[in-house]
Amino acid sequence: MKEFFADLHVHIGSSMSGKPVKITASRALTLSSVLTAASEEKGMDVIGIIDAHVPEVLEEADKLLKAGVCIELEGGGIRFQNTTLILGSELEIYDENCSGPIHVLVYFPNLKTMKEFSEWISHYMKNNTLSSQRVYASGKVLQMKVKELGGLFIPAHIFTPYKSLYGRGVKTSLTEVFDPGLIDAVELGLSADTEMASAIAELAEYPFVTNSDAHSTGKIAREYQKLQLMEPSFKELLLALKNEKGRTILANYGLNPLLGKYHHTVCEGCGAVMTNVVTVCPKCHSKKVVKGVSDRLKELANSPGNLDMRPPYIHQVPLQFIPGVGPKTLMKLKDHFGTEMDILHRVAKDDLARIIPKKIAGLIADARSGKLAVLGGGGGVYGRIDQT
Repeated sequence: MKEFFADLHVHIGSSMSGKPVKITASRALTLSSVLTAASEEKGMDVIGIIDAHVPEVLEEADKLLKAGVCIELEGGGIRFQNTTLILGSELEIYDENCSGPIHVLVYFPNLKTMKEFSEWISHYMKNNTLSSQRVYASGKVLQMKVKELGGLFIPAHIFTPYKSLYGRGVKTSLTEVFDPGLIDAVELGLSADTEMASAIAELAEYPFVTNSDAHSTGKIAREYQKLQLMEPSFKELLLALKNEKGRTILANYGLNPLLGKYHHTVCEGCGAVMTNVVTVCPKCHSKKVVKGVSDRLKELANSPGNLDMRPPYIHQVPLQFIPGVGPKTLMKLKDHFGTEMDILHRVAKDDLARIIPKKIAGLIADARSGKLAVLGGGGGVYGRIDQT
C-alpha cells in the first residue's frame, strides 16, 4: 500500500476553443492546464475534474488520449504524468422534494461511461456546455443513473448557505431528497470540519471528503485527503471510500473552518458578525443576513458524534493564505523543493529557513499543525490569519 493525495473537486474555466465552462472560474483553467498544475506545481496524485460532462471537455480528453499524452488505467481513471484524473460532474438538483437547490458531484471510471452520462444528462438540462447546471430530474433518478453506469455519488459542500444539502436544500434530513443507500460520501466544504459534521447523526455512515472547489489554479489543493491505496485509480478510490481491503482515507486536510467564507452569520450589507441568528441586521437594518455554517449546524445537531471512527482532520493553512508567501516567495520555494505537497508535508522547517526568512518558515511550520491564529469569515468573505 502507498499514500496518495487527492483533490476531487476542481473546475474548468474554459474549453479548448475558449468557450466558458464554469462561468465564475478563471478562463486559464482548461483541462490541460489543470492537469499540468496538479502534477507539476501542486503534487496531487489524484485530481477530480467536475465539469467533464461538457462535450468540448470530453473532446479534449479524447485528444489527449489519442496523442499519447494521457493513458486510461485498467482500474479506471486517466493518467497524466504523476497524476490520475477522475472524470466527474457537478450538477444542481431542485425538484419538488427540495427546499432549495442542492449541488452534487458524480464521478465515472472512464471516458466511455462519462460520455454515456453526458449524453443522458443532456436530455435533462437546458445547457450541457456549462458547469453546475440544473438537472430537471429528481435526485433519486439521478442517483440511479449514476449507479447504473458504475459511478460515485457525493453531495457537494453540504453546509454552505447556498445550493447545498443542509444549507437550504432540505429541512432536516437527506432522506427528503436522496436514497441514503446510493450515497458514497459527503463533501464537507470549506466552512466545516469533521468535528462539526459529526454532530449530525445521519452522516455517521458516510465517509467525509475534503476538496478545494477550485475556481483558479492557486486554489487547487487548498483542501484534500490522504488516501491509502495500491495505486491511484477509480477502483481503488471506490474501495477507500468503502474502507475495504486496507484501502482507506488516512486523513482529511482542510482549512480551519474559521477561514471559510460562510462560517459565521454575517450581514452582507455592512459586514457585521451576528452573535445570534437574526433575519434583519440590528446594525444597518439590512435583510441581507447570511446564516453561517456554524449556526446552521447548531440547528441540525442531534448527535454527540464519534470522532474515534473517523480519520484525523488536520487544520492546514494553504501556502497562499500565509502572510509573506506571495508569488515570488512561492516560486522560490517550488524551485528549491518541488511541489506544494512537498513544501507542506516533507520539507523540514530548517531547510525552509535556508531559502526564505525564518519568520515565514515558522509560519509554514505552524500552518502544518493548525497553530496559526485565525479570524473567522462569513457572508462570502474568507477568514484570515491573525497577525496581531
